[in-house]
Amino acid sequence: MKQEKVTGVFRANAKGFGFVKPLDATNRKQDVFIGSRNTLNALDGDEVLVEILHTAEQSKKGADGKIVKITKRATVDTVGTYIPFATKNEAGLLGQVLLYNDKITAALYITSSNAPLLANDVVRVHIDQYPNKKDAQSFRGVITEVIGHQGDVGLDILEVLCAMGIPESFPDEVMEQANAISEAISDEERIGRVDYRDEITYTIDGADSKDLDDAIHIKKLGNGNYELGVHIADVAHYVTEGSPLDEEALSRATSVYVADRVVPMLPERLSNGICSLNEGVERLTQSCVMEISPQGKILSAKINPSIIRTTYRMTYDDVNLMIDKNAEKRAQFSKIKESVEIATELHDILYNMRLTRGAIEFDDAESKIILDDKGVPINIVKRERGVAERMIESFMLAANETVAHHFISHKLPAIYRVHDEPKKEAFAKLIEFAGDLGYSISSPSHQSLEYFMESIQETPEEAVLSTMLLHTMSTALYSEENTHHFGLAANDYTHFTSPIRRYPDLLVHRLLHFYGEIGSSPEQKKEWEEKIPPIAKQSSEMERREVVTERIVDAMKKAEYMTQFIGDSFYGTINGIQKFGIFVQLDNSVEGLIRLNLLKGEQGDRFEFDEDNQVVIGSKSKTTFKMGQPIKVKVIATNKRKGAVDFEHLLTNDKVEQAGK
Repeated sequence: MKQEKVTGVFRANAKGFGFVKPLDATNRKQDVFIGSRNTLNALDGDEVLVEILHTAEQSKKGADGKIVKITKRATVDTVGTYIPFATKNEAGLLGQVLLYNDKITAALYITSSNAPLLANDVVRVHIDQYPNKKDAQSFRGVITEVIGHQGDVGLDILEVLCAMGIPESFPDEVMEQANAISEAISDEERIGRVDYRDEITYTIDGADSKDLDDAIHIKKLGNGNYELGVHIADVAHYVTEGSPLDEEALSRATSVYVADRVVPMLPERLSNGICSLNEGVERLTQSCVMEISPQGKILSAKINPSIIRTTYRMTYDDVNLMIDKNAEKRAQFSKIKESVEIATELHDILYNMRLTRGAIEFDDAESKIILDDKGVPINIVKRERGVAERMIESFMLAANETVAHHFISHKLPAIYRVHDEPKKEAFAKLIEFAGDLGYSISSPSHQSLEYFMESIQETPEEAVLSTMLLHTMSTALYSEENTHHFGLAANDYTHFTSPIRRYPDLLVHRLLHFYGEIGSSPEQKKEWEEKIPPIAKQSSEMERREVVTERIVDAMKKAEYMTQFIGDSFYGTINGIQKFGIFVQLDNSVEGLIRLNLLKGEQGDRFEFDEDNQVVIGSKSKTTFKMGQPIKVKVIATNKRKGAVDFEHLLTNDKVEQAGK
């Protein structure tokens, strides 16, 4: 019998195995497991040909296979830190380049360089030999460029960005197009736009935000309903389909925010200037103006190209003070005092409406790493989300749902933000773990999750159970198919509100323009049906790259910050347990690892991982470590490059006495 073969993209695991996601859209949810002996030394992201060994129907664990051919390499050029050999070795190798990609475990050796080199230079390398049957443990490559030298401010973050393929600058033709755009709005550009310049509109963002792409107006209507206007920068007006600006924006698909910098999707002249809804300046927008009932139901909506003039550029801090009745701020921003009161009222209605229908609300505080002028981390600040932050979120969610429903109700091809139900295996573990703690969660239905979230609220177990629930969630994606958004309990959802920093939002604006101005013949619908799927795929992949990049930089800078505290003790909470050790999160959001041999108990105690119960138990003392448990630790080591912090377990005084130490 001839074995089935499929082509797909290999996603490597650091442990050696991986999965292949078939390129064929009809099979895209049937990932194929590839054991460590069957990878053919493929790298993460490589396009490969897989021979299916067992289909999903033949195996309870799902399909598995072996890679028989690598059809396209994902990594041709890469970036890392150059470590020279003391002398040129017998193979003629100059040195080694250290990479940030933990899924590439083979060493990268340098055969030659096109530039003079110093130790610890950050370099760009062209790979000309990949791991193979003769040598599965290494690459060979040529250094093509020196990006920076040791000690350059911000070089560590730049290295990560370059390693992840995130562009440092815009091509000349893109900048030429951006610079040619007029800041003035012509009479012709005003034609066909709804004029909202007389409305009291305002933006609400962080104090350091410069790309202001959303503004609101809000008022109570005579019939007791609310009018909420969400006005979004009309980026699609300036970024025309197929232009250099558009092609570059799609290749990036998202802005990337890391530590002390933003790598924008669009040149700053657009993102911080022409398309930013700056105070007191006329701007072209796309507006979604909704009439909402006192129960939170959207009764009607007008979605139109528009023009606004922002009354105030507000910060979250100032609006939160206004909500808290701060007299000074209410006087300073008197024009929107009443509007903020109505906005707070409507937010409560929309928030409760989402909870009632089963939306899952995770309430994680954000942490921000503060760097000095040399790029060294000097503090980690945790910021709780206030009413103003939640309020803007409520309004943006309402607009996103309304625009998605507009496409669905008119049967128009569009791009959607979709989110599947929780992962079955992870959810089963959550049910068991929560049950052991006395909490009931019967199924991943919205009603069951709502009851569960309410029952753990303000309990000692809330943090760990919320984290476990979060880890059961599937990854949200962009798709041409409107399959629903589980987390928001929304039947129709898209992204409309951030076209400056997300390409799908820009595409949504372009579609609104197209359908509004030209209409939609069967031929035009078919054309968009063909265009949208690759855009959705590219946007999802670039979002994944952004998340990984932010995670790497975050871990790297936190490890660097904790270096000054080596030898110091802290209290933390166990937030992960593996067979090799226990992960502990400190109050400042830093996460570190206690290896099992560094756990303390009675003399001669040996700690072992009980996978079934997700605990670590001492063989002699029966001392148990479990998720959510408070614990005292000492910082014993940090590794900035790996973004790792190592802890040692400390007994508190009463336990030290009990253990006879």
